[in-house]
Amino acid sequence: MKFDQQVIDLEQVSDVQFVQRFGGLYEHSPWVAEAVWSQIEEVTSIEVSDLAVRLRNVVDLATDEQKMNLLRAHPELAGKAAVQGELTPESTDEQSRARLDLCSAEEFAMFQKLNTAYNEKFGFPFIMAVRNSTREQILCTFESRLHNSVDDEFDTALQQVHQIAALRLAAETAPDSDKNS
Repeated sequence: MKFDQQVIDLEQVSDVQFVQRFGGLYEHSPWVAEAVWSQIEEVTSIEVSDLAVRLRNVVDLATDEQKMNLLRAHPELAGKAAVQGELTPESTDEQSRARLDLCSAEEFAMFQKLNTAYNEKFGFPFIMAVRNSTREQILCTFESRLHNSVDDEFDTALQQVHQIAALRLAAETAPDSDKNS
């Protein structure tokens, strides 16, 4: 994802404020933002594109266990957490933009079936940056990725996590007039 040359002023930002603002970019994994803060705490400003690279690098250099925990922190698409209203605000927004909150009974049943099969095969939920996708596209991708090897899907899921984080970062740092688009 390309970011404008936008700069984030860090002169008056504490570690707590930084993690509050950017800790949710990677689902329920504030450790990513905490690690970046430790790299930049003496910096007075940072370009959004540099922040995105640093966040991504923290994840890429993490242990396989940390990466697996990151994947497992993501909710199922149209899953139990969505039905029970337990998604993060970011996930709620992303799933509603893909209209997953408007699934027909048949679509919902298909999501449940695929969620179960996927979790059983891979040990983590299906992850896809769904912001600009339709339910049909998501279901098609879901079904096709079930045929991946465990290693390939682990890598694919991490790439999707990075894409989700980049989209969230873009939304978080967009000028106020662009945040709701």
